[in-house]
Amino acid sequence: MFIVDADVHVNDTPGELAPYCDMPWRLSLEDLAQSSYPYLLVPGFAPNFKPDPPIPGGQPTRSVDTAAKMRAELTGLGIDVGILFPDHMLLFAGLPHIEYATALSHAYNRWLVDKWLQEKNELYGVLLACPQNPEDSAQQIREYAKNDRIAGIYLPTAGVNPLWGHRKYDAIFEAAQEVDLPVCLHSVTVVTPAFPAQLDQFENHFARQVISHAFAMMANITSIMHTGVPARYPKLRVVFTEAGIAWVPYMSWRMDKYHQEYRRMVPFLEKRPSEYIRDQMWFATQPIEEPDDPQHLIDTIHHIGDDRVIFASDWPHHDFDHPRGITKLPMGNELKAKIMGLNALNAFTRISAPVMAAD
Repeated sequence: MFIVDADVHVNDTPGELAPYCDMPWRLSLEDLAQSSYPYLLVPGFAPNFKPDPPIPGGQPTRSVDTAAKMRAELTGLGIDVGILFPDHMLLFAGLPHIEYATALSHAYNRWLVDKWLQEKNELYGVLLACPQNPEDSAQQIREYAKNDRIAGIYLPTAGVNPLWGHRKYDAIFEAAQEVDLPVCLHSVTVVTPAFPAQLDQFENHFARQVISHAFAMMANITSIMHTGVPARYPKLRVVFTEAGIAWVPYMSWRMDKYHQEYRRMVPFLEKRPSEYIRDQMWFATQPIEEPDDPQHLIDTIHHIGDDRVIFASDWPHHDFDHPRGITKLPMGNELKAKIMGLNALNAFTRISAPVMAAD
């Protein structure tokens, strides 16, 4: 079965990005590279507030440092195509300094192309958009769109303020539609003053992890709908990653309900929100929900749309989903083939379809 993994993470450390960063900010990354920090907790680079004590014997963190190693590991999992997302830059939206954030986004994009996308190895990257500087991001999108290994545009979602529906980001959506690249929201658990990441009232990571990813996606899908992003950019494709999928029917039904009641407040929405979701949005499986009755998950997929769900593993994180977690579900081979690879070809149109042998 042809498998596209819509969420694979690369090890974007300060030391890796420093040679690609413009002065004077290169000096900051070089300084950070001299010190050792916990995973996803690098001050001024991956800002994160982690109040929990360490748990001895817990799952170790793990990263992949080279394209060759990533290719070998994905092949071992039976994955044909991997779409690369950052690791530390998942926390990028929390950086307040505009010039520094801009320089760091440039460094990441240069590094991604140079270190990960040079070989024909079926690895594709998503360009880092800088919410702190949307106009500059639009220029980056138009520049890097010339590289056919750039498959999408990553929108940092953890702690982003304002949310992605704000009209300040229109330049990013306009550029993405122009070059025919999907925008990809990806979140991570973080505690910030920005809605909906005010998670400080929870006293342990169990609660924060339950809430954070799905709430971030629910808030942002509402945000982009309430300002009419999919209506104003009708050819824009939107991908939601690392939040599971069970929240999608609920939000679709709820937005339809209030669109019916308050539609004069959103006159630019000429269709129901659920129709824009079906026409322009895709949802990655990881972390896939595991109900006692697997049929409930199949029903959820049908509600979202059989052609709107795409496989993601979150490799190489310890809580990754193996492809067999989807392929063992009680559904037909046609639906499995769509979820595992074929649907992704419609979301990420630069990925080539497999060449099937003739009978």
